[in-house]
Amino acid sequence: MRVAVVSDIHGNRHAFEAVLEAVTAAECEELWCLGDLVGYGAEPDECVDLAREHCAVCLAGNHDLGVTGELPLEDFSPGARLAAEWTAEAIAPETLEFLKTLRPMCEQEPAGLYHASPRDPIWEYVLSPLQADLCLDVQARRVCLVGHSHIALSFCRHEGSTATGQTRSADELLDVSDGEWLLNPGSVGQPRDGDRRAAWLELDLERWSAAYRRTEYDVAGAAAAIRAARLPDSLAERLKYGQ
Repeated sequence: MRVAVVSDIHGNRHAFEAVLEAVTAAECEELWCLGDLVGYGAEPDECVDLAREHCAVCLAGNHDLGVTGELPLEDFSPGARLAAEWTAEAIAPETLEFLKTLRPMCEQEPAGLYHASPRDPIWEYVLSPLQADLCLDVQARRVCLVGHSHIALSFCRHEGSTATGQTRSADELLDVSDGEWLLNPGSVGQPRDGDRRAAWLELDLERWSAAYRRTEYDVAGAAAAIRAARLPDSLAERLKYGQ
């Protein structure tokens, strides 16, 4: 089975719709979301509706949990806190109820799924080989998927060695059939690796291969929606640069 993996959509309907079209064209059989359906973007209801329609698995991210009140907003950066407060006031009741059903991890699939990391599913940014080693020690599956950092990357560890890792570019292909792996698809709604295109991952669960994908979307439309909602202008501006 081939699945598409997305994360960190952050209320960016324009990016999510473009990725869904690309996923359909790739003929993936399921869609897994690693969380943060809402957050920095201005169309949270639309993104949650799309996730409810298309995702076979959907996790909660820290921004989702902040909006539902399960995490204190004092733990967020100023911009993230303002966006969460706006989202909590703007979303429909059914959107809030759906977000409340989500959890930040799932260990029932062939690959382990965590919003942030196997050690801390809500908050940990896995950005170094040392962190990856510690996560690989405790993860429930040989191959695990994480989001949260908004950076497309991978870490691998083979028997007798320590973990190594690197960022990943569009259309890079990986053979993950051997060793232990931690894969991050990058962000759909707010990439932070210098590539403004929406990021996602195509994972073949039979061949155990992974393909990193990037999809163009209407960045100007997503930025205009943020400005129309009177959210911080920096949240709109950064979309142009993938930062």
